[in-house]
Amino acid sequence: MTDDLDTLARTARLDVLVEGYARVPRVAGTVSVIRDAGRVVVVDPGMVADRELILQPLEDLGIAPGDVTDVVVSHHHLDHTVNIALFPQVPVHDVASVITGDHFERRAADGVQLTPSVRLLATPGHTPQDITTLVGTADDVVALTHLWWTAEGPADDPYTPDRDQLREQRERVLALATLVVPGHGPAFRPGPDTPR
Repeated sequence: MTDDLDTLARTARLDVLVEGYARVPRVAGTVSVIRDAGRVVVVDPGMVADRELILQPLEDLGIAPGDVTDVVVSHHHLDHTVNIALFPQVPVHDVASVITGDHFERRAADGVQLTPSVRLLATPGHTPQDITTLVGTADDVVALTHLWWTAEGPADDPYTPDRDQLREQRERVLALATLVVPGHGPAFRPGPDTPR
């Protein structure tokens, strides 16, 4: 496990493709794409109203589905995974493994450096299997995470099995990130009112 930001380059480009929301019965997960060092990484290709909401913004950025080199899932709830198949035969990274097609490789995610500017962190909180994708851009260290659904929290995540663990991981991410892209809302800059 490494939280050393000195080894995180700041060369990635990050684009949010879909800004998530949770207005039950309508739910969409935040979907993002990272480009760095020749890799194109899609994070959380989950539930959206229409798959074109993922594919069209990618096309607008000049990215075809076949250009995607990796998929990262923050956790295994369907609202963050249901559209993985848009990107076949690429490594899918989760908290404990990398899966490519029918090849399963067990690998702990914490500290895995996908590119010089993209690092995975095991951050159990919303679920025991959560990971945060830390991205070094020219302007920020960005955390793509479901430790928060939105800037407002919720303070007490209704799905967390361990409130103390959630708090601990939120503090860990807040010590690293200058910008947070949460699971179901717009990006926010952490401040004193950010739920811990």
